[in-house]
Amino acid sequence: MKAFNLLFCFLFIVSAGLQYNDPDPYVWMPIYLFGAWLCWMYFRGKYYRKAYLGGILAYSIYAVYLFFDKYGVLNWYNDHAAENIAMSMKATKPWIEETREFGGLLILIVVLAVDYFTSRKKQLS
Repeated sequence: MKAFNLLFCFLFIVSAGLQYNDPDPYVWMPIYLFGAWLCWMYFRGKYYRKAYLGGILAYSIYAVYLFFDKYGVLNWYNDHAAENIAMSMKATKPWIEETREFGGLLILIVVLAVDYFTSRKKQLS
């Protein structure tokens, strides 16, 4: 689990840095940095279970919003035939940007959930 968390800590920091040119870096940089911080703490053997739950809850709410938003995942899938979201890194279409953001949130949710459940097992032992 240490390697898993160190890897995702690094990836989340890189992701936060890549948000610098995003239209809303003030939203996405803290989102990724919070995930990075929790991974770093887990790597160091510190488990903040309430922080994991808070992150999972907040990211899940935002993911649901992005899923149903006017230019969200449903719009991308239904109205734009699930067009390739990786062909260009410049997201000129809002449904591509929001679908990518949704994907980032899903990754964060999965990583925090893995940490939450494995930290729970460690604390019970």
